[in-house]
Amino acid sequence: MHIYLPFYIFLTALLTLLIFITFCFLAIGNLIKKKPFPIRLFTIFLSSIVVVTCLILYSNYFFTFGNLKGEFFKGPVISPSEKYVANAYYMTYGGAAGGVNIWVNITFKEEKNKIKTVYYSDAKSDFSINWIDDDTLLIVNKERGYPNSDRSIKLKIGKEIYHENGLACRSLLMKTEFETCYHN
Repeated sequence: MHIYLPFYIFLTALLTLLIFITFCFLAIGNLIKKKPFPIRLFTIFLSSIVVVTCLILYSNYFFTFGNLKGEFFKGPVISPSEKYVANAYYMTYGGAAGGVNIWVNITFKEEKNKIKTVYYSDAKSDFSINWIDDDTLLIVNKERGYPNSDRSIKLKIGKEIYHENGLACRSLLMKTEFETCYHN
């Protein structure tokens, strides 16, 4: 997901709102003064509505993990059969008042080192990744003392993924990459 997409959506929606307010004032003024309807401004307003709608649809239904760029955090954790390698990465967001996103990539050794993201969440202070068996990865991501913050999960590699916000679960582009998608 493009990191600035929500910001672009917000700015476009704000601009659309300003155009709408301007349009309303001009339309009312033109009705009072019996001037022609402001068609150009109305066209701009409708176009901006279409742009906002397209951006929202794109961010919700065409999500991929393709643009994740962060710092290495933990790993490599090799599966018992050495078929998979798990690595965790993180990226800060929001400046001083922000937080940290964390994700786990799996390298498929038998598939020409293909890499897939299987876990994405807000990072908590207690984080670890361990293999339970050849195909099951345990990801612990919780804040001690806060039971509602637990984002820990066991994932069957190649069949299950986790995305805290559910974007991967709704994505039309990712539906074929998993059988089950978990979200908070």
